[in-house]
Amino acid sequence: MRMTRRQIGLGLGALGLSACGGTPGIAPAPAPREEVMRAVANPGWDAWVAAFRPRARARGVSDATWARAFARAGYLPGVIERDRNQTEFTRTLEDYLQIAANEEKVARGRAAFARQAPVLRAIEDRHGVEAEVVAAIWGMESDFGRRRGAIPVVSALSTLAYDGRRGAFFADQLVAALLILERGDIAPERMVGSWAGAMGHTQFIPTSYQAYAVDFTGDGRRDIWADDPADALASAANYLARAGWRRGQPWSTEAVAGTAGGRVITPQPGGPGFRVYPNFDVIKRYNNSTNYALGVGYLAHRLGGGGPIRGAFPPDAYGLTKDQRVALQAGLNRRGFDAGTPDGVIGSGTRAAIEAFQRSRGLAVTGDPSPGLLARL
Repeated sequence: MRMTRRQIGLGLGALGLSACGGTPGIAPAPAPREEVMRAVANPGWDAWVAAFRPRARARGVSDATWARAFARAGYLPGVIERDRNQTEFTRTLEDYLQIAANEEKVARGRAAFARQAPVLRAIEDRHGVEAEVVAAIWGMESDFGRRRGAIPVVSALSTLAYDGRRGAFFADQLVAALLILERGDIAPERMVGSWAGAMGHTQFIPTSYQAYAVDFTGDGRRDIWADDPADALASAANYLARAGWRRGQPWSTEAVAGTAGGRVITPQPGGPGFRVYPNFDVIKRYNNSTNYALGVGYLAHRLGGGGPIRGAFPPDAYGLTKDQRVALQAGLNRRGFDAGTPDGVIGSGTRAAIEAFQRSRGLAVTGDPSPGLLARL
């Protein structure tokens, strides 16, 4: 299967979104601390980099750019650990949408949208992609700029090209990253991103950056890393526009009375149906995931003032509804077992709290929620 620009990045497709809160009119809380990885000496990586130099030179990377790019670069064992220990982990659509557009996230996103509204509307005028959709991509990819990644891209890509499972792919990404430096869009010390080289507010991999990034601010650089997200947001809009976005046409909506057209899908058996249109498939060009595209559509709907999903989701595999999962988390918190913000999403924090509770009561330690556990709480 062809790897898209987003299948190796930070965003919700890999459940990398944070669900931290914020409220309109209040300065957002500090972003969760970005992952930091330290380089270690590795003679094999050194030799690989030296052998790779002619290939980069043949593609147009000058000696000066090469020297600046690798002046502080090194082998990152943490990147290889991440690459080799990715687990096949799927969430229900209900959980996915709760992470993508919970009430705190929506409130923070609406505040971010208000701050960037003039830029977002100007981008819509230029590229023909609705402002709410561009903002939703921003929210999905980096939590409105809070999680852009802090790992040196040249180090990450060269490590993966040398020692990763997809060496040829990451070698191509490394060349593309070096050519971005050659062009002068960013300095090497500012070229940071995810462990797999996805960069900036909208998490472009280097080849996608080369193909779709734009200089919206007019300063001569396509700076998707800056605190000002204008270039990144415009680049995401340019990506969608060139993928076939139809301005003024719907993308997805809950399939309720009064909706028409498109096709209806029900990704979670027993859950609500969604009516999707050609623009939905364009969003999937950004990340080839039905859940991701629905997440973008739903978050865009909420950022534009829309309400929560009306339809109900069925109980989960443990027999609990969302309201019951929220009650379980709240019960754990009341008893002093930290399950985090009660949101109905059973993640590692909730499971650790369940284990601690089970251990304290002499129960079998499974970490699994259940109706019986809820009754005990």
